[in-house]
Amino acid sequence: MSDQNQSSQPLAAPINTTHADFEADVLKSDVPVLVDFWAEWCGPCKMIAPVLDQVASEYAGKVKIVKVNIDDHPQVAGQFAVRSIPTLILFKNGQVETQHVGVISKGKLIATLENSL
Repeated sequence: MSDQNQSSQPLAAPINTTHADFEADVLKSDVPVLVDFWAEWCGPCKMIAPVLDQVASEYAGKVKIVKVNIDDHPQVAGQFAVRSIPTLILFKNGQVETQHVGVISKGKLIATLENSL
């Protein structure tokens, strides 16, 4: 039965947030939050998505991965001066810790996260 319980528990996955929920999901989080600013039409955004899925699972409970679709929520992108996508911003204690624009390898992303934990 324990095998069944383990397989029924969902792995951590990136969550989508909105302008209305950004403060609660990101700025007031108890754990660091990596925010992925992306759009459906963005090829590089699609390239980095599987990496973010893996990191969300591997760092469950340590780091939260949150996605903001800039077409649906331009206010949030504007608030953080996002001009190119994908843009990844790591928030810690409600403050911007680091920012990266463009595709990033899983190794570099993990190194960035580890430096902030």
